[in-house]
Amino acid sequence: MRTIQGVSVSAGIAIGTVRVLAAVDYAVERRLIDDPQAEMDRFRAARDTAVAQLKQLRDNAAAEFGENKAELFDAHRLMLQDPDYAECVEGLIAQDKVNAEFAVKSAAEQFAAMFAAMDSSTMQARAADVKDVSRRVMNVLQGKRDSTAQDGSVQGDAVQNGIVQNGIAQNGESHIIFAEDLAPSDTAQLDRAKVLGLVTAKGSANSHTAILARTMGLPAITGIGDAFDPADDGHVAVIDGTSGAVFVDPDEATLTEYRRRKAEAEEHLSLLRKLKGKPTETKSGQRVHLYANISRPSDAAAVLANDAEGIGLFRSEFLYLEREDWPTEEFQFDAYGQVAQEMGDRPVIIRTLDIGADKQVDYFNLSHEDNPALGYRAIRICLTRPEIFKVQLRALLRASAYGNIAIMLPMITSVQEVRDAKRILEEAKSELRGERIDFNESIQIGVMIETPASVIMADELAAEVDFFSIGTNDLTQYTLACDRQNPSLERFADPHSPAVLRMIQMTIEAAHRHGIWCGICGELGADLSLTDTFLRLGIDELSVSPTSVLPLRNVIRNH
Repeated sequence: MRTIQGVSVSAGIAIGTVRVLAAVDYAVERRLIDDPQAEMDRFRAARDTAVAQLKQLRDNAAAEFGENKAELFDAHRLMLQDPDYAECVEGLIAQDKVNAEFAVKSAAEQFAAMFAAMDSSTMQARAADVKDVSRRVMNVLQGKRDSTAQDGSVQGDAVQNGIVQNGIAQNGESHIIFAEDLAPSDTAQLDRAKVLGLVTAKGSANSHTAILARTMGLPAITGIGDAFDPADDGHVAVIDGTSGAVFVDPDEATLTEYRRRKAEAEEHLSLLRKLKGKPTETKSGQRVHLYANISRPSDAAAVLANDAEGIGLFRSEFLYLEREDWPTEEFQFDAYGQVAQEMGDRPVIIRTLDIGADKQVDYFNLSHEDNPALGYRAIRICLTRPEIFKVQLRALLRASAYGNIAIMLPMITSVQEVRDAKRILEEAKSELRGERIDFNESIQIGVMIETPASVIMADELAAEVDFFSIGTNDLTQYTLACDRQNPSLERFADPHSPAVLRMIQMTIEAAHRHGIWCGICGELGADLSLTDTFLRLGIDELSVSPTSVLPLRNVIRNH
């Protein structure tokens, strides 16, 4: 038995035969050309073809995994259509008089190096994405057919060692896939019914491939590095997606233990499904509202599927992040209204745009900041650019006529900020009344408690709003003075710190003194080791990822 330690990116246990995907050779010859313009035209035509292929891939992924997870291929299309990317490729063709294939590969390496050098782990993961889309363009330029033909058939290079995108070519067996790396487009086209788990030499927890693995419910491990061995093809393996351990040729004791764990996990999942429709209530009768967090309208389906009682955090900034220009009032109204209608009477708490810090949007034209986490972001943008804020508030108010919508303000540090926001909200209400447009006149307003200042001012803030929701991610960052984007600070950024927990306690107590409810919508809400603490502190609501709802309900009901 050979034991390998990697990095867990998607939980679960898989036991089965290994199938190694051989790395595809993307060697490109550097050729000098006589007609740069003709070569630029070749690049543009190939890029357009690649964009069309990604559109087809997006539609296939949407049918398989849902709209929200298919949207990563929209991001890939935007990468290819980015003027900076095209300018880099065409600049290399014009200046160096090189062939388009070599220019695309060179541009991909430049952009990947730029992403890899960024402090944000999320942006570092984009290095793999830009290589993925560039390989697609190179394939077109080299005359290789895409695996996702219009008729849905599998073409040419899609077949690797018996694995084809959209299935297993040679037989009906299911396998654990080992690979040097997997591009998001490769992962999306694997047949879930024929793939037991994924193990890669490279990759990260923030990569789109890792996100897709979690969406598909596949155990996945990355970062095994030099332990990756193509000779493992055909051998039996066990992968533990929770610990990141891989066992090649496991001994009988290891096999027996992991078969037992896998059976227990499946039984536990079956028990959780029986909790649907049950109240989230402790044995002593303490009631907690259990909501879910979403980023896009399409996520509402997962909220309902996992039986959350409402949406405790709709991150509206994703409506801005995934566009190249300002989302209009109509666009936002449609998005918010769709969720409100789908959720019916269940609450939908929508956070106003939280742009800035690690969430940058080009068309906002934000200046460079040495420390953006402490800079111009969230409510600060809204209050200094009210024309942007009012568009969103009008859309939220209009959507409130179609469901149980509440508005939540992020990054609050003072009472004056809340009053200024409410003043702009009243202006929006007045305009809609003048236009005879319906909305909920008594729509609830809440604030996110995510700064030490808001905790200290909680008594005064509670007099201004209807509820508090504690954003533990930023509250931990600001309380402990640890940049949440800096992986080297992980040992110091302890969300279980007594200082953070005391901040949470102070907030809950202030809310209850003033007769309003208090919830948690940060990552700590799903931390089952803290559920007992939160119940003891008297938390009223917990909002977590949809898949965390039933496990959390189980813990609360057994408390």
